[in-house]
Amino acid sequence: MNPAAPGAGTQTMVLIAFLVFVGVTLLLCVLVGPEGDETADFYTANRTLTPFQNGLALSGDYISAATLLGTTGIVAVNGYDGVTLALSTALSLGVLLLLAQPLRNAGRYTLGDVFALRADGAAPRIAATVVTLAVSLPFLVVQLSSAGTATALMLGLTHSGVQQFCTVLVGMLMVCYTVLGGMKGTSLVQIVKVVLTLGTVLAVVLSVLARFHWDVDELLAAAVKGSGRAQSYLRPGLRFGDSAEGWLNFVGLHLTVVLGASCMPHMIMRVNASPTGAAARRSTRYAVGMVGAFCLAVVVLGLGAVALLGGRLISAVDPNGQAALLLLAGNLQGGTGTTAGGALFTAVACAVFVTVLAVVAGITLAAAAALAHDVAAGAVRRGRMPQVAEVRAVRWSVGAVGAVGIGLAVAAQGYNLQFLSSLAVTVAASAVLPALVYSLFWSRYNRTGLLWTVYGGLLVSVGLHLFSPTVSGAPDALFPNVDFHWFPLQMPGVVSVPAAFLLGWAATVRSRRTEGEPAFDEVRTRTLLGADAE
Repeated sequence: MNPAAPGAGTQTMVLIAFLVFVGVTLLLCVLVGPEGDETADFYTANRTLTPFQNGLALSGDYISAATLLGTTGIVAVNGYDGVTLALSTALSLGVLLLLAQPLRNAGRYTLGDVFALRADGAAPRIAATVVTLAVSLPFLVVQLSSAGTATALMLGLTHSGVQQFCTVLVGMLMVCYTVLGGMKGTSLVQIVKVVLTLGTVLAVVLSVLARFHWDVDELLAAAVKGSGRAQSYLRPGLRFGDSAEGWLNFVGLHLTVVLGASCMPHMIMRVNASPTGAAARRSTRYAVGMVGAFCLAVVVLGLGAVALLGGRLISAVDPNGQAALLLLAGNLQGGTGTTAGGALFTAVACAVFVTVLAVVAGITLAAAAALAHDVAAGAVRRGRMPQVAEVRAVRWSVGAVGAVGIGLAVAAQGYNLQFLSSLAVTVAASAVLPALVYSLFWSRYNRTGLLWTVYGGLLVSVGLHLFSPTVSGAPDALFPNVDFHWFPLQMPGVVSVPAAFLLGWAATVRSRRTEGEPAFDEVRTRTLLGADAE
């Protein structure tokens, strides 16, 4: 019997809670969705969200299943290394805090709008679309696959066919939310998700601390004992080892998380939904506080899981610790067989479900917007596509992106897809962040430098990942039975991020500005004052 599976009574509670949540949120998406066929309404909700509302939605975009389940599990299994990962996750929004105001002032809807400020023609928008899809699709696949597995587990079902059905169901709901609600509808789902998730996490944290008489030292001592690794649990190196490669992996992981997690395209689109640059900065400050509190809670949850359940049980259910939070919720309040324990498990199950659903909706909207706004309206129609046609195009794009994501997630069911999260964040840190920094702040930056930064960072990131131990040559790789890796690091960000900055600099210095490229004075005025930004 799977120790993470709830009892029959709890399964019924979970199913009813899922159905109620889906019904209510779909109705709300219909009620608050776009009233007409205006691009500003669909992409940015006409920028009517207050800074606090957008801050809630921004933190909702940021808190994914990888954070809620993955980081909790890493803390439980790897101790110190997991705690530092939670810290890096919170620090990452500091990068967005620095960029939020100039990014909102310079941008309009998508990443392509920012790139187009520094280069003319279709190439910058196509490059933005390519990198948006390269970040969004891997993250979408791993989120949908995890959603299918977790949803089936929470309902007490483990058959692979059931998991695939749950994956398709979550994907179809994601498409409905995005098509019906646009930015306003997905924002509403994000706000509901943050309130529910933070409230649930707080309840579980309080239950954990109560078990240890509100004594953090007692919790730490029990976690060290439960881990079975008393000598190394609270020291660095448990996840990657103490070798030179291990330390480079450790640095690469934190570098990519800090620089890449907040520069993913759906986060940038969320910033562009703010009415002004100052409002974008205030929204980001709210998000920093909420995400910081959430990451602190994740540390307590991970330590509580290993203290109460033991590292051996957690690893037996999932070697990566993904089930640690569900196992912990089932253990607290007398187990899922009691009313209190069943209610707590149901709350955690709903929090996980809504977390996945909200994040994949935001990712899908960003990817679809890139296809419709940057490719169809910007590159093909040269900005002459009517708004009605563009909104129709983005809705069809939502369906296309959703279908591809669902198909890939179903086909990949049963594989270890955790490297896809790392790939997405590495591409964001290596291709998106350098291009944004150069575009916003370097006066000499030009079209050639932009393309070399984006495509160079993308190719280095993907190439090193494909030939790393995360894909082949290791027991927990995507293909554990073959070995074609030659790059020794699991986290190539330590190489790809500097390489992207260097490629952008070298290409810019060795090329000349072409005729028609916007002058930097215009860009600087816009980033400072928001001139002509809608």
